[in-house]
Amino acid sequence: MPNPWTGKGNPYTRQEVRDRLKTTLDQNKAIIVAGAGTGISAKFIEKGGADMIIIYNSGRFRMAGHGSTAGLMAYGDANAEAMEIGEFEVLPVVQEIPVICGVHGSDPRRRMWHHLLKVKEMGFSGINNFPTHSIVDGHFRQVLEETGMGFDKEVEMVRIASKMDLFSIVYVAKPEEAAQMAEAGADAIIAHVGTTVGGSIGVVDASCTMDDAIERTQKIIDAAKAINPEIFFLAHGGPINTPEDVRVILDKTNVHGFVGASSLERMGVEKSLTDLTRSFKSLTIEKKD
Repeated sequence: MPNPWTGKGNPYTRQEVRDRLKTTLDQNKAIIVAGAGTGISAKFIEKGGADMIIIYNSGRFRMAGHGSTAGLMAYGDANAEAMEIGEFEVLPVVQEIPVICGVHGSDPRRRMWHHLLKVKEMGFSGINNFPTHSIVDGHFRQVLEETGMGFDKEVEMVRIASKMDLFSIVYVAKPEEAAQMAEAGADAIIAHVGTTVGGSIGVVDASCTMDDAIERTQKIIDAAKAINPEIFFLAHGGPINTPEDVRVILDKTNVHGFVGASSLERMGVEKSLTDLTRSFKSLTIEKKD
């Protein structure tokens, strides 16, 4: 439905986003969602045909030449940065596809219902739980949970977003987290199997093989589908990097598509700029008499 003020697509209602994704699947096409850290990335990701764009703070670090994991660290205000990227870079240039806002649900300085109202007012069509504590493990994860900054805060954020008619597309790393999100009303679940492998700032040796990714992704799907079979499921991370990798995960699991952040935005820039610069540098000057 066009925005009554601009005639453009954004923002969409929760059901409108679901209907758009359903249309993609009805056409036997995979759902492709992309992370964007800059306006120009978003502009040309949309031109390439992505179904949806997610903005989160790690995109800014990624496009500044740093690892996406910087988005999990205390290097800035994740919620403020996502809103800023949206307001001044991405929302002004995206013409039609839904734009989703990354929200740090466990931020103790935010009244989450109030922050989500601002997200909706800004013109986002939904929310994503990033930074997410689902990809934090070990003793530090335990400390976060015990001190009131755990994954349950992200689940509660999704519950609130659902009441506000905001579409929710969320990261989980375990089947039990998928079940929690399904019960909270998540519309789409992303099976996060680890930091993306490859490129200049990706991990070199992932502990998650493609076989591991297939198994973990399917377990996440099964756990959530048992609660709500209408959820959209997407793959992300680890060894799932190229279109060929995504083809494998589509064939071997029940995912509906793929979420690419580093694998779309960063990899595309790294290769194209490198190759283009090399082409320019291959030029020679012929001596003239």
